[in-house]
Amino acid sequence: MLIITIKQGKEKSLLQNRQPWIYASAVERVDGKPAEKMQSGATALVRSSSGQFLARAAWSPKSQIRARIWSFDESEAIDHALIKRRVKTAVAARNVAANGKKAAPNHLVHLILGEENGLPGLLVDWFGGRQGYLVCQFQAAGVDAWKVPIVQALIAETGCPNVYERADELVRKGEGLPVTYGVLAGDEPPDEMLFTENGVRYGLNIKTGEKNNFR
Repeated sequence: MLIITIKQGKEKSLLQNRQPWIYASAVERVDGKPAEKMQSGATALVRSSSGQFLARAAWSPKSQIRARIWSFDESEAIDHALIKRRVKTAVAARNVAANGKKAAPNHLVHLILGEENGLPGLLVDWFGGRQGYLVCQFQAAGVDAWKVPIVQALIAETGCPNVYERADELVRKGEGLPVTYGVLAGDEPPDEMLFTENGVRYGLNIKTGEKNNFR
């Protein structure tokens, strides 16, 4: 496993404020095999300059945000079980359990909001309930590396079989990730859907995020 050592004094933001990002300027050194150091999304152990455990994080060698925190708990493994737990918790927190009552047709639910749900860099919107679409943006190396189990967990927890990946080109390039988009599971979304948010109806291309005129 990679070991990221934080510069003396820079560990305060992690210890005191639980800052979820580690910038390149805070890194003293990275120890590990050369191939691991170049592996986007690899899990790394984060330590202070004195060797104190600080966190487990996702490594991103080409980003100015060198690592994003998965967990501050030394005993918590970063594995498939963690991904499933966090997706399940995020779905429950939005009150959209598998029956889909809150994700009704023509409604939008902001299902996962990155760091807020312990899945840094992941944005997921749910359009139209069980027969609708989950639209994902993998904006960081860590969640991109766990894309398959994330999609599997989303389908299991929502009962929605259609998953589409939308890409923010600037964000993914900044992370050193290829710009990818398209169907991850199920059917491709239509060019436009009607949805309601805060009582207002919009025409939306959910593949691009472009809103059309009010309806």
